[in-house]
Amino acid sequence: MSASTSTQTAGVASPWPALWALVIGFFMILVDSTIVSVATPTLMDAFGAGVNEVLWVTSAYLLAYAVPLLVTGRLGDRVGPKRVYLVGLTVFTLASLWCGLSGELGLGITGLVAARAVQGLGASMMTPQTMAVITRTFPAERRGQAMALWGATAGVATLVGPLAGGLLVDTLGWEWIFFVNVPVGIVGLVLAARLVPRLETRVHRFDLLGVGLSAAGLFCAVFALQEGQTFGWGQVWGPVSVPGLLVAGAVLLVAFVWWQARNPGEPLVPLSLFADRNFSLANGAIMAMGLTVTALFFPFYIWAQSVRELTPTTAALLMAPSSVMSFLLAPVAGHLTDRVHPRLLVGSGTTLLALSIWLLTRAMTPDAPLWQAVVAAVLMGVANPLIWGPLSTTATRNLPMDRAGAGSGVYNTTRQLGAVLGSAAIAVLMQARIDARLGPDGVAASEGLENPGASLPAAVAEGLSQAMSEALLLPAAVILVGAVLSLFFERPRHLVRR
Repeated sequence: MSASTSTQTAGVASPWPALWALVIGFFMILVDSTIVSVATPTLMDAFGAGVNEVLWVTSAYLLAYAVPLLVTGRLGDRVGPKRVYLVGLTVFTLASLWCGLSGELGLGITGLVAARAVQGLGASMMTPQTMAVITRTFPAERRGQAMALWGATAGVATLVGPLAGGLLVDTLGWEWIFFVNVPVGIVGLVLAARLVPRLETRVHRFDLLGVGLSAAGLFCAVFALQEGQTFGWGQVWGPVSVPGLLVAGAVLLVAFVWWQARNPGEPLVPLSLFADRNFSLANGAIMAMGLTVTALFFPFYIWAQSVRELTPTTAALLMAPSSVMSFLLAPVAGHLTDRVHPRLLVGSGTTLLALSIWLLTRAMTPDAPLWQAVVAAVLMGVANPLIWGPLSTTATRNLPMDRAGAGSGVYNTTRQLGAVLGSAAIAVLMQARIDARLGPDGVAASEGLENPGASLPAAVAEGLSQAMSEALLLPAAVILVGAVLSLFFERPRHLVRR
């Protein structure tokens, strides 16, 4: 055990300043998961690239973000979460500068994609450390308030990304969706270096075979799910197919779990973590939440821009009340998380989120008043704080301190896998519903998707509205799976003592 490192939970006078410092970087990396989506037409024009090439600007980031999370979470346990976080934030900030300069440097779309992959690697180093620091610096009975802030940050960031992207692209240019990270990253580095404590570390032997199996398995699975729709679930490179990659990923991940169970040394993911029922159930629920949030916005923004002819910024503003409500209610949710059974909070939040998505489908017509979508967004904002914070608190409340990083890595990996599944599933479902609703007119609908704001014939607008609203029933149904899982949460130990 490192004698030079400082404190465990009891030794941190006030962990809140450290948490606020970490939240800056965490918010930034999550915003970057969605901020590029509204800039797709602009990037196509700037680089003279096709839509599939530009989609890789987001895909490369998400892929490089998701795959290393298990490793970076465990790395924090070994060398300290502060060190790993600072290195990750440095990598992310420099890669953001690279992204913004890729056009001026003549690197082309390939250079931008490469920079986004490096950004994703930096993000994967940062995310598990934020949860690990919360777990190790806040006592169990006060952890809910901290996780509520963490959860509110995650919820708000996913909604702010498209809005911030639209405003920056419309005013300063596409480069600034990346340049804006540089001053924020520098501030985050200074604050984290000063305010985040050095936490006690243990000597860990690194499971190199586990690293290799998990990285290869996750890469195959995530790449196949993420790009399956783009490649039509057919050939990817030569003889390699998407189904083949899925099978390879599944085999490698099964081998990884087998090795973790039999590793005579120290496994990358201690399977004993899953002996805690709440940890296992929370991982299932956060995967459902990751899928739901990702799948939710694709159909909505297509409808808003193609059918209602809204600008990217105006379309994103319809969802702004959700961000505002999430942030305002986060302290209330945190207070309740430390006092109320998580079954009640998460169950209520997931059910309300499903209801709000259903209400949104009712508002997605060519002529419905836009205030109906705003009402649905407000209800989403009420639901989000009841899910993000309580779920992360429930997952980590009982983790051993020396495995906080490993547990955080697993939790964030399942969240990202849910997001990848949501992206893949909603793409397939949207196309299926367009084909079913429009038939031969699907060509016209596709043209409308690539030219937001262009007027569509009335019949196409009606069919496209129906297709997008029907696609939204998928995330509404999936989040109810999270509601069912929450019914089986156990009462936290600190509540039992009361």
